[in-house]
Amino acid sequence: MRIERRGDAGTIAFLTVNNPARRNALGMAGKRAIAAAFDTLARDNALRAVVITGAGDRSFIAGADIAEMKDLDTEQAQVEHTLTHVACEAIRSCPVPVIARINGYCLGFGMELAAACDMRVGADQARFGMPEVRVGIPSGMEAVLLPRLIGWGKTCELVYTGDIIDAHEAWQCGFLEKLVPAAELDAAVERWLAAILAGGARALRLQKALVRDWERMPLDDAIQQGIRACVEARRTDEPQRMMAAFLERRGKRKQ
Repeated sequence: MRIERRGDAGTIAFLTVNNPARRNALGMAGKRAIAAAFDTLARDNALRAVVITGAGDRSFIAGADIAEMKDLDTEQAQVEHTLTHVACEAIRSCPVPVIARINGYCLGFGMELAAACDMRVGADQARFGMPEVRVGIPSGMEAVLLPRLIGWGKTCELVYTGDIIDAHEAWQCGFLEKLVPAAELDAAVERWLAAILAGGARALRLQKALVRDWERMPLDDAIQQGIRACVEARRTDEPQRMMAAFLERRGKRKQ
């Protein structure tokens, strides 16, 4: 994991899954490491965003470690599959936006982990799928996030067939927010980071929490939670400062 200071704006964390010989597949130790990394990052008050990717240029995360999973008994399986959720929930609970930089194969656990991120940008060479049924288990845990992103029909297609789709199809169905040539992947990430850093640090943390509230609350409750979040933002001078700067810039443009 690399922490990069972006001037007075705060820090960006870059987390790379580094197992390219296995297409960055992750076993239980890797899932624990991801959860631990995000638990540490969550305590960094200067943190503004996190970018997660896979080492090399062939794979984001090509799923779980099938060799490790093959001979698990039921108790061990309970641990392994729970760790999938723990790793993904650590990402979803991160108080700042998390970007998935998808540079290649994004399968099974990899697609679940990407779904747990807030935003996903993929290289045109990337491939996506939920092939668990082809190795004898259903797609569970954070696969439950997929219908919210790509709809029920596309989710059922992926989890019932185990088929792999290309990056353009993943973008068309809504899994990717952006699709770019591989050579432009870092530039696309940097454009998002610049936009995030241009926002208020506290406002974005409030916004991230509010998005989680929107997921779990009925509509009327979510609206009231939004009112509370906007009021909470006023407990510091961030809105006043940023609105004053906005008005000053607008005034200069009119001159």
